[in-house]
Amino acid sequence: MNNDPELNGKYLGSISQDFVTVADTLKEASYQIRKRGFSDYPIFPVSKIDLPIGQLLIGKTEQATHWNYNVSYLDEFVQREIVDGQKAEDFKVSYKDPDEFCCLFVVDDNFTNFVYIPYPED
Repeated sequence: MNNDPELNGKYLGSISQDFVTVADTLKEASYQIRKRGFSDYPIFPVSKIDLPIGQLLIGKTEQATHWNYNVSYLDEFVQREIVDGQKAEDFKVSYKDPDEFCCLFVVDDNFTNFVYIPYPED
């Protein structure tokens, strides 16, 4: 698994295409996670295969998307050592406004990274 900091066109296209379909659900899940006090840092793991991170929110067969969308948050990423506990503060500083951006953790054969995508404007 390579960590490529650049989201190439292959991923950007299929994720953007899906995002139009799932954005409202992800935004509401993000809001509920924060409102209920689970975390101020919701993260949505995205993969074409089943992931052991978080819980499945939207399966690719449910809404005919290219990707599965799980729901998680920073604490789980620290517990699983995906985010180094000593760098959690750096993550928090770089985390974008969750009312405006969705934090995706994209996992695929040649790409694994956090990606922020702006929610569509109402």
